[in-house]
Amino acid sequence: MTQHTHYSLPIKIRSILFFVLYNLAGIIHSVFCVLIGPFLPYRRRYNFVNLWTGFAMWLLQRLNGVRIQVEGRENLPPGAFVVLANHQSSFETFYMQLLIRPQATVLKRELLWLPFFGWGLALLKPITINRSNGSAALKSVLQQGKQRLQAGIPVVIYPEGTRQAPGTLGKFNHGGSMLACQAGVPVVAITHNSGNCWPARSWMRLPGTITLRISPPINSDGKKAKQVTEEAENWIHQHYPQ
Repeated sequence: MTQHTHYSLPIKIRSILFFVLYNLAGIIHSVFCVLIGPFLPYRRRYNFVNLWTGFAMWLLQRLNGVRIQVEGRENLPPGAFVVLANHQSSFETFYMQLLIRPQATVLKRELLWLPFFGWGLALLKPITINRSNGSAALKSVLQQGKQRLQAGIPVVIYPEGTRQAPGTLGKFNHGGSMLACQAGVPVVAITHNSGNCWPARSWMRLPGTITLRISPPINSDGKKAKQVTEEAENWIHQHYPQ
């Protein structure tokens, strides 16, 4: 829960309705994903699994009054690339699935163990890591990430690792930039303010506008990972939606 206690009754009721409908739809849809998904080609499977994601975003806008605004969509390059984005809530992990499709997201392996949600997630070829072992996690990102990029699938990474409060940035790790440099693909930075409407560790969904801003591709050729990370981090900081 967040620390705020002044939410109006309509916002609380709509937030509860979102929570119930979103989870109920997820449970039902995940059963169909497990039954049908393994038999579909990857790209069709990706779109089928994300029907629930699309429903959740539609519900968020219609029920909870959240407007989603994307700036710089034309900056997404064709082919493979690595996305470095700030992390505030679960919203971006959902919406990115629709914004960049298909994609492979770097996530902790424990998420695949979740009933229903994890079942559908496992069908999307995510890059799973053991966060308790830093060196093994980096090795997994580089190994699995290169495989996805070679297949033309963009890789999405949240270099802060954990969710941050709105308006703040955590320390960026270099794993995503290292992957881009080794694979010879560009980096795209994405900044957003999702925590204003979808607070972390809270069931509240607050009306307002979530803005996502997409950077022009950042060239990784001939650069060290640290330099690429700094360029992406500076862009995210300078273009953060206020």
